[in-house]
Amino acid sequence: MEPAIKKLENLQNLLNYEVCKFQVAEIHLGHILPNWLEHTESYKLRSVLEKYENMIREHSEKLDKFILDEGITSESVENQVMNAFIQETAEILDLCLDHPLRDAALLACIQSINHYKISVYGTAAAFSNALNMPRYATIFHEIEVNEKQIDDRLSQLAEFEINSKAKVPERVGNLHANGFSLP
Repeated sequence: MEPAIKKLENLQNLLNYEVCKFQVAEIHLGHILPNWLEHTESYKLRSVLEKYENMIREHSEKLDKFILDEGITSESVENQVMNAFIQETAEILDLCLDHPLRDAALLACIQSINHYKISVYGTAAAFSNALNMPRYATIFHEIEVNEKQIDDRLSQLAEFEINSKAKVPERVGNLHANGFSLP
């Protein structure tokens, strides 16, 4: 039987609970991202995602500090949203038949995860402001800005490289390059 999670009584309880969920999400994403990177063909995409991996570690450390400072006892929380994103990403990547398409799919999935994280860190910053916790409001806002920067870089990569390479399957592209044409 799983331990009962304490009921939330106020905004501080809600913030603490959400931060615990963010921490679980960051750890889970940090563990799975290297596996996804192994199958990335685009050097530029790999480079951005390696920077993102480092950023995830930094975010996790900041969340650890918040949890320690607030004296939050470890509750067994799961981030079902992140679990769903990770499962969906794995399913989509398994369906991709060539590397450029896989890169495009991975980029799109990471952006979906990223957009979720932008919203949760923005909310955490707003909650911290409401609770007169300016230091943590600033930290959560900084994390939100980091996520937005990664999103911008991924959008540029998608627009100017990744998506155009994924438009034509490698097999078809190779046939055209060798002078063959399809009916």
